[in-house]
Amino acid sequence: MKSQAAPNQEDYKLKDTKPQLGERWPHGGLRGGGGWISSDRATSTYDLVEQMFYLYVRVEKAKDLPTNPVTGSCDPYVQVKLGNYKGKTKHFEKKTNPEWKEVFAFAKEKIQSSVLEVYVKDKGKVARDDYIGKVVFDMHEVPTRVPPDSPLAPQWYRLEDRRQDTKVRGEVMLAVWMGTQADEAFPEAWHSDAASVHGEGVFSIRSKVYVSPKLWYLRVNVIEAQDVEPHDRSQPPQAFVKAHVGNQTLKTKVSPTRTANPMWNEDLVFVAAEPFEEQLVLTVENKVSAAKDEHVGKISLPLTIFERRLDHRPVHSRWFNLEKFGFGALEGDKRHEHKFSTRVHLRVCLEGAYHVLDESTLYISDVRPTARQLWKHPIGILEVGILSAQGLLPMKNKGDKATTDAYCIAKYGQKWVRTRTIIESYSPKWNEQYTWEVYDPCTVITLGVFDNCHLGGNEKPISGSGAKNDSRIGKVRIRLSTLEMDRIYTNSYPLLVLQPSGLKKMGELQLAVRFTCLSLTNIIYLYGHPLLPKMHYLHPFTVNQLDSLRYQAMNIVAVRLGRAEPPLRKEVVEYMLDVDSHMWSMRRSKANFFRIVSLFSGLISMSRWLGEVRHWKNPITTVLVHFLFFLLICYPELILSTIFLYMFLIGLWNFRFRPRHPPHMDTKLSWAEVVHPDEMDEEFDTFPTSKAQDVVRMRYDRLRSVAGRIQTVVGDIATQGERFQAVLSWRDPRASSLFLFLCLIAAVVLYVTPFKMIALAAGIVWLRHPRFRSKLPSIPSNFFRRLPSRADSML
Repeated sequence: MKSQAAPNQEDYKLKDTKPQLGERWPHGGLRGGGGWISSDRATSTYDLVEQMFYLYVRVEKAKDLPTNPVTGSCDPYVQVKLGNYKGKTKHFEKKTNPEWKEVFAFAKEKIQSSVLEVYVKDKGKVARDDYIGKVVFDMHEVPTRVPPDSPLAPQWYRLEDRRQDTKVRGEVMLAVWMGTQADEAFPEAWHSDAASVHGEGVFSIRSKVYVSPKLWYLRVNVIEAQDVEPHDRSQPPQAFVKAHVGNQTLKTKVSPTRTANPMWNEDLVFVAAEPFEEQLVLTVENKVSAAKDEHVGKISLPLTIFERRLDHRPVHSRWFNLEKFGFGALEGDKRHEHKFSTRVHLRVCLEGAYHVLDESTLYISDVRPTARQLWKHPIGILEVGILSAQGLLPMKNKGDKATTDAYCIAKYGQKWVRTRTIIESYSPKWNEQYTWEVYDPCTVITLGVFDNCHLGGNEKPISGSGAKNDSRIGKVRIRLSTLEMDRIYTNSYPLLVLQPSGLKKMGELQLAVRFTCLSLTNIIYLYGHPLLPKMHYLHPFTVNQLDSLRYQAMNIVAVRLGRAEPPLRKEVVEYMLDVDSHMWSMRRSKANFFRIVSLFSGLISMSRWLGEVRHWKNPITTVLVHFLFFLLICYPELILSTIFLYMFLIGLWNFRFRPRHPPHMDTKLSWAEVVHPDEMDEEFDTFPTSKAQDVVRMRYDRLRSVAGRIQTVVGDIATQGERFQAVLSWRDPRASSLFLFLCLIAAVVLYVTPFKMIALAAGIVWLRHPRFRSKLPSIPSNFFRRLPSRADSML
């Protein structure tokens, strides 16, 4: 059994890799400066990825194309053929001078032909397409473009017939060159390794950079209302205000008194995103009964009219007239209605000095306030090379074939990046590099690998789920503060996923990461300042408010990014933002409990060591502790300096054993290796539950037993605290009298006896030899345990 368990443990660990990073061009040189050089570091924006060569073909346009003698028109398109790979442009109807402006990219490592052929054809409506002409290029004569050189200028080429011996009518403008993934044409190019993708699926395989929408907190202070008239005017209204912004709905408390001029002075906080598409919709409603509310008035306000606040200074309040329900629409005298309409008094502003939390604070990647004018200068640059993945598992079936179409997402701050999708590969190579500005080192970058299920084919997930969602392959988090500055980390991260069946390794993700410091002084300065903007501390939100606002912000980000092309789908955004991290999990609860236990392990070890010193397990150690104790009693000014010197020496000793690589997902810490299958099934259950009644009853009983043990521990803690209170509360008059008498004696003794003598005597008694020590509990312990608590009054 041990021989089988050991390899599994190694699979879950981080591994060092040594990829060939940097731009390496023909003749063995590295590009830099003005020619070929042999230095180890090239000046390049792509020095954290492995070099990948591509043959690029840019098809610009054509002119003077001949028309079909039968139809009298020409519906041209271009076909680029290199060996077995064929790429086609879109076709134009009845156009002899078309413009395509499309780029084709062929991976050099898969090129098996020495000739590149570019065909111009006329798309036939019934019969097959007609041949117009072609241009042939010898692969050995294709020039190499070295960024940052200017793009290669396209040229006009006369079309040739099939035998290439005579020119035919028509010309096509082309540019052909050999480049790398650093080329500007790379992201939008048609790739030969995705030749099997057609239709709308072509747009979902390209690399893309996304920016999260700019989020604001909208604070609506509902102060009061006037002239609230219910439908039944015989009863004064009991009013409240309901506010809507998009899908968010909040309401004030019901006015405690029945009056036509109620007052609330409550804050309602929403999340809004630029551009402001939603409006603030306010309705004043009357509480007729416990089950019935009636509308009194309504108003819709665009968010653009509200002030943008950059500090804690109050904004001006305004009165707004409401539109009445059931009145005014049929009456012609609008002026009469507005004159006597219900009014509401509001103080509304867009908060620019807060950071809108759209991710868990444990893995936060951005701490800047919303208002750009409050941003500080960046303190560093984060560069990430997404190299490749290894050993991915099949995620879906295409016909009779199991395959994986993987892409990677990286999220830091407001910037999301998506690599291109590598089709049908268990070891995809992306070799794409991205850069972020860093404003705080105590932040986290999150990378996730997904399987693309939107390529337009007949795909069925292996998991058996009917929903066509991009499947999770794994996630990696890297905290920037754990990285050494200006060092390149090249590691292979295990992609671990929790499934209802348990923990599963889905493959490995190879990354190259570098955190470059721009200002060490600013980094040191940040360590002494709050993590979030100061408004979070001057006017904090409640915990429930933050949870609700974070959930709303996540939904807004998911919706907005889902509109992009290609869309960043909702399931991807939710997985990257840990939208379900607050849900109950027995596994996670156990993991957090043992994290707390490990925190106190040092104190427990220290108490055990002191116990051994007290019981003279090692006489030499005990004698040395006596000597140190007498020294500190004689020179008490050495106590604090000794503690800090000891901590300094421990830190120096631990420097030898410091981590050499970033932290990664820890299966033992997460309690993921020994989790019970039913607990895992419960963690993946929906909310509300979708399980059978018997299963829910069993889980409820299990939760009650766990909660019962927690309840007992909390009760014991409360009992000990109440015993301390009972000493002076005269709950036990004899114990309180005895304690007060002892306090008086102790005060007199401590007043006339030097403190050093008291401390020396107490230390000698505490460190006395076991021969002079009783096995029974001490007198103070006996006295404390006899004190009463309020547990006697519990039902």
